Amino acid sequence: MSQREYALSGVDYTKLQGFKDMMAAAGQRTLDFPNKRGWFIKRTPHSHGGIYMYNGRDTLPYYLCNTQEGLGNKNWIAEWMYQFSGIDSTFYDGIGIDTARMAVNDLIAQGALPIVYTDEVAGGDSDWFTDQRRSGDLAESFFQACKDAGMALVAGESPALKYLIKAEPPVKSAPSFSGCVTGVIQPHSRIITGEKLRVGDKILGVTSSGIHANGISLVIKRALILPDVFMTRLPNGNTLGEEALIPTMSYVALVEALLEARIDIHALLPGTGDGVAKLSFDKRPYSYRVTNWLPDERIPILFRFLRELGVSLMDCLTTFNWGIGYYIFIPASEVDRTIEIGTKAGYEIMEVGQIEEGQRQTIFGPAGDLVLPPPGE
Repeated sequence: MSQREYALSGVDYTKLQGFKDMMAAAGQRTLDFPNKRGWFIKRTPHSHGGIYMYNGRDTLPYYLCNTQEGLGNKNWIAEWMYQFSGIDSTFYDGIGIDTARMAVNDLIAQGALPIVYTDEVAGGDSDWFTDQRRSGDLAESFFQACKDAGMALVAGESPALKYLIKAEPPVKSAPSFSGCVTGVIQPHSRIITGEKLRVGDKILGVTSSGIHANGISLVIKRALILPDVFMTRLPNGNTLGEEALIPTMSYVALVEALLEARIDIHALLPGTGDGVAKLSFDKRPYSYRVTNWLPDERIPILFRFLRELGVSLMDCLTTFNWGIGYYIFIPASEVDRTIEIGTKAGYEIMEVGQIEEGQRQTIFGPAGDLVLPPPGE
C-alpha cells in the first residue's frame, strides 16, 4: 500500500519482486561454473554485484567486481524537453552520466573502484540514432562519467529494437539505457560484504543532488497533468524538467577516501529504488531508526513540489531518496572521523540514525516514527 502511487505510475516492486527472486535463484546455481577456469565467486550477504577471486584463495592481491544497472525512464523527460520545451538544448548532456553512475554507485558498495564500463543504448527505431547533436551530447556525457570515475569505456551496444521498444506518447522515441561496470578491490582486504553489520551501528547519510534516477515514473505521471507539464516553473527558477534532469551524484571519491583512511565500514548502500525504505535492505531482523534528517528547506525542491501536488509522505519516502543519496554503516567510534574525511572529500555527510534489534523495517523518526516496509513489500 505504501507504494500505491508509484505502482499506479507503472513501477510496482511487489510485482517485480517474484521475477527478481527467480533470477537471483537461477544466478545462485551458476556460481560454481567458473571454477573450472580457476575463478571462484565470493558469496556475500549484500548483493550489489558479483565478486571474483582466483583459485578460491587470496592468490592475487585483488578481487574483481562486476555489476549491471539501468537508467530507467529518466531520458523520457529529456526527450520531452528536447521535443517540446523550445529551449536550445538536447538535454542529453547528463543522461550518460546518470546511466553510468547508477551502476558505479552500486559497484563501490563492495569496496570496489571502477576500471571498465560498457553501455547499451537500445532504440525503438534506427532514426533515433541519426540526430548527430543529441548523439554528441550523449557520447560526451558518457566520457565525463568515465573521467570522473576513473574508468574506461571499452565497448557498447546500440540495437534498434523496432518490435520491442515503443515510447509512450507524446514522446516520439526514447531508448532504453543500461550499462555494466567492472571494478577492482585492491587490496582485497578492502572488501565490504555486510557481514559486520550489527545492532548499534550508526547510519551516516550523504546528500544527493536531487532525484537521481529513481522514482521518475511518478514524476512523469504527476507532470503530465500540469498545465505547463515539464515547463512548470519551480520556486528556485528551474523548470520541472530541468530539475528532474540534474545528474546523479558520484560517490566514488568519498568511498575511495574512506578506504584509503581505513575506516571500519560495515556496509554501504546507494539510496536508490524503494527510497528511504531501502535502509532495511539486509534480510536480518534489524530495525533502522532514523532520528535525524535534513531540515525541510534542504529537501530537494522537486520532492517538496511533489508533496504540494498531493503525493503522500509515505509514497515519497518509499520512492525517492528524499535528499540522501548514499548511506554508510559504521561503528559509533568511527562517526567523527568518517564525517571529517567525507567533508574533506567534498561531500555533505551527517549522522541520521542507528540499527536496533527488532522487526525488519525502517522507522522514520522525523515524521513521528512513520514505519516504512522493507524493499519490495
